[in-house]
Amino acid sequence: LRNGFMFPRVGELFRDFYDNHLPFRLTGAQKRVVKEIRSDCTSGHQMNRLSQGDVGSGKTLVALMSMLLASDNGFQSCMMAPTEILARQHFASISKMLSGTSCEGRVAVLTGSTKTRERREILERTLRGEVLILIGTHALIEDRVQFDNLGLVVIDEQHRFGVGQRAKLSAKGE
Repeated sequence: LRNGFMFPRVGELFRDFYDNHLPFRLTGAQKRVVKEIRSDCTSGHQMNRLSQGDVGSGKTLVALMSMLLASDNGFQSCMMAPTEILARQHFASISKMLSGTSCEGRVAVLTGSTKTRERREILERTLRGEVLILIGTHALIEDRVQFDNLGLVVIDEQHRFGVGQRAKLSAKGE
């Protein structure tokens, strides 16, 4: 087992989201998975978890809550999706869910078609730690994408990425 970052604290970002901004009640399965992820994130070992469910079953919400745990413990997160359309959908839904929270405006999206000026700004903000959650496509694994303190990587439709691509993204947190 490889050492992993620990997220022992359930802090203000998670609590505020859970108490005041949750878009719908969590199902029993979602609560169980969030609890299991919390347990994994206090073990000191690197977590590798596969979340399965139908479209609309709340996987993105569970991922967001995991990313908020990372943020509460001083870490950034990223979410890699296989297509620009999916990355932008995740960005829109996560931004909407975080509207009115202290995370609002601290989520960014980076794809191959991101314009040069916007890309430069996103990269600078990410390196400074101002971006808490960076969502994107394969663009996230480019060498010039650097994080201040990456602690959690979420890969959507992971079977659409190679082992090397997933490893390169995870290595940005070492």
